[in-house]
Order: sequence, then C-alpha cells, then structure tokens
Amino acid sequence: MELRIFTEPQQGATYDDLLAVALKAEELGFGAFFRSDHYLAMGGDGGPGPSDAWTTLAGLARDTSTIRLGTMVTSATFRLPGPLAIQVAGVDAMSGGRVELGIGAGWFEAEHTAYGIPFPPTGERFDRLEEQLAVITGLWSADAAFSHTGSHYTLTDSPALPKPVQRDGYAGGPPVIIGGHGKKRTPALAAAYADEFNVPFTDVESGRTQFGRVREAAQGRELVYSAATILCVGRDEAEFRRRAEAIDRDPDELRATYAGGTVDEVVRRVGEWADAGASRLYLQVLDLQDLEHLELVAAEVARQV
Repeated sequence: MELRIFTEPQQGATYDDLLAVALKAEELGFGAFFRSDHYLAMGGDGGPGPSDAWTTLAGLARDTSTIRLGTMVTSATFRLPGPLAIQVAGVDAMSGGRVELGIGAGWFEAEHTAYGIPFPPTGERFDRLEEQLAVITGLWSADAAFSHTGSHYTLTDSPALPKPVQRDGYAGGPPVIIGGHGKKRTPALAAAYADEFNVPFTDVESGRTQFGRVREAAQGRELVYSAATILCVGRDEAEFRRRAEAIDRDPDELRATYAGGTVDEVVRRVGEWADAGASRLYLQVLDLQDLEHLELVAAEVARQV
C-alpha cells in the first residue's frame, strides 16, 4: 500500500505552510504530496486566503526534489482545457516528470459565486469534464496539429505544445486521476481516460462497491484503485483525541469511517482498504502545523503496511 499526503489549503494555508508539509512528506518517504483545488473555505474564514493549485504546484516543483505532486482534484469549471493542458505540461517539466492530474466536474457552488466563476447544472458540468478530458489528452498525445469540435470547446490546428515530460500515462501524458461516487458516468469516464480511480471520503464497503463498477466499465483494462480518507492517528487514545479536537472532528466518526484512532486501528483500516482493492491511500492532513503527525505515520503505520 502506497501512502500519499493530501492537503486542503483553502481552509487556511500559506505557500510556506504547504512547502513545509511537502518537504517533510518527501523526507519521510511518502509517495506523493497532493492538494485540493478550491477557492473558498468550507467552514472558518479561510485566512490568509486561497491559493491557486497549479501556481502552488509550480513552486513545489522547483522547491522539492523527488516527491510526486498533484491535485485532488482540479475542477473542470475553473480552467479552459487548452490552457490547463499547457499548465500541467509546464509543471511536469519544472518537476522533472513528477506531476499527476486529478480532475473532476466541480461541485462547490459557493466558491464559484464568490469569485465570479460560472457554475452550470450538474449534467452540463459532466459534459464539460468529458470534453475537457478529450481535449487535454488529445493535446498531449497528438503527433501533429490537433483539432477538436465539441459542444463546449473548439480547437483548430493547435500545435499541441508543449508536450509533458511524462508520456507513458494511458492518455499519453502524466497520469490522470478520476474519482467520485457516481454509478454510471463516473465509472465510464474513468474507464475511458484514467490511469487511476479514486473513491473519496467514504467507508470501505462503499469503496469496494464503487471499485467494482469501475472494473466492470474498464472491461479488463488495468487501473490503479485508490481512496482518500481523513488522517487522525495517535500513539494512544489521549493523543488521538487531542488531534481530533485540533481539527474539530468527532473521534467516533473518525474511528468508524476514516483513518482514525490509535496506530493499530489505523493499520487495520489500511488493511481493510487493501482487501477492498485499493493499492494507494491519500491521507488528508487537516492540521498542517502538526508535522509530528506525519512522523508518527511514517514510523509506526507505513512500516507495517
């Protein structure tokens, strides 16, 4: 099981906060450092303010050395697909080929309203996501000029440059991650475009069921299966509860559904996800100042899984 660190900087984080976590995750041997792509806090005031995901990753590409970097997940409502393909390819080059693109339809209406971003109905957002995937992967994989005529995006004789450093993903570029709980369109999009399918913030049995839907849609094509879960672990009950209080989460909920509890309990939860078919876990770290949390996971959880 590969363990990755996943952050939510819209809740309040500077670039230096994120860099400290990324460097610590790199030092401790975690598989990747990911960040969300949001512009508005979900509770709290969000100070010092939101940061742009791909601007942040560009900085981290130069300030880290080996750890993989990515989004969980970029919202298709935020960016046009052509410029996004250029951004990701650029950060991939800046990192020496360490970038992964998690991308989704977008869901948080309030952040769109707050920053003047159009927020179409659900069906249209998924239509746009599907078309963005076709454009982005088409630009990366094209051997000549690329054109696309769709309902939402039209490209004519694009030079399809720059090419990303990574060209061995299923779509001809960096690995693409698609996730979610949808029963039909989400598995179909993952089967058509993704290197990895991620099920976010749910119990293990629901994740197992969703993995099954994607496998059925993929018709034998191999994908990486992963899950995102809240991390809150302590050496003992008191330390676990102290960390739960620091992130304002209910200890019983953390223990029942997520990677919460003592070290032994979290190791068992990781094992349950492995039994369900996941080979990668994204551990959502909500207290970015608590670097000892990462040290504990690396020393006591990672070595057992």
